[in-house]
Amino acid sequence: MSTSDTTRSNATRSEAHGAGGRTGPAGRGRQAARGERSRLASVGLHLTLLGAALIAVFPPFWLLVTSFKPKSDTFTLSFLSGFTLDNYDHVVNDTEFLSWFGNSVLIVLVTTVIGVLISATTGYALSRFRFPGMRPLMWTLLITQMFPMAVLIVPLYNLMSRYGLLNQPVALVVTYLTIAVPFCAWMMKGFFDTIPVSIDESGRVDGLSPFGTFWRLVMPLARPGLAVTGFYTFVTAWAEVAYATAFMTGEENLTLAGGLQTFVNQHTQDWHLMTAAAVLIAVPATLVFGYAQRHLQSGLTAGATKS
Repeated sequence: MSTSDTTRSNATRSEAHGAGGRTGPAGRGRQAARGERSRLASVGLHLTLLGAALIAVFPPFWLLVTSFKPKSDTFTLSFLSGFTLDNYDHVVNDTEFLSWFGNSVLIVLVTTVIGVLISATTGYALSRFRFPGMRPLMWTLLITQMFPMAVLIVPLYNLMSRYGLLNQPVALVVTYLTIAVPFCAWMMKGFFDTIPVSIDESGRVDGLSPFGTFWRLVMPLARPGLAVTGFYTFVTAWAEVAYATAFMTGEENLTLAGGLQTFVNQHTQDWHLMTAAAVLIAVPATLVFGYAQRHLQSGLTAGATKS
């Protein structure tokens, strides 16, 4: 064998040995270390998540605990040392809570139904059709989200007063629709963009009108988006305080959010009653969330990509 052949053979063995060293146990250990967290990092991550969960859960938990305390123990750290249901009994039977609840349910149902219908039809039109004024309409829906609610209270109050709508549920319904519909219409447009246009075309081939195609073919496929739209509209109307207290006066006309302020104000400080009322108000919202939650994740992410 020549000297040059020997040199090439040695170089090849050296490269093979180096490659084997890199893919040996030490190399595999380094690769595993890159892909897996160490035990200390895993413990730290879980402790951080546990701490964040406790911080998130503690306020509603303490609200629930306080609602079962007598007034004298409201600010104590004891856990139900003086357990009582008197707070709930007083809120339900000795206040206008049931009237507030009825007002809120009426306003929320009307707002949710109308809001879902307007948002769905608007989103579908923006997704499927091209018409004069389409782009200004889209910009209008977007720009309305930039105004804080506090800026609109005075002009809306003047409008409601001019048309005699103060202390009328329709005032809050119209106001809540102006809040919910622009955002929900944008969201529904993104959702309808993910539904193939071929479905619409097949409906028209079968003789359906544009509205028939929308109602019978597209709407059933849009259930996740409709669930998110309905839930957002529900929360907007159920938990809003500023407009509810500005447009509605007199205890019999208040909604639940406005009624809460009667327990804690410049004249009274009934925190034990307020916590009991807050728990009662949270129950319907929890039930609605539990019913809609299976659609919320898919509905919120549906508009992120297009088919």
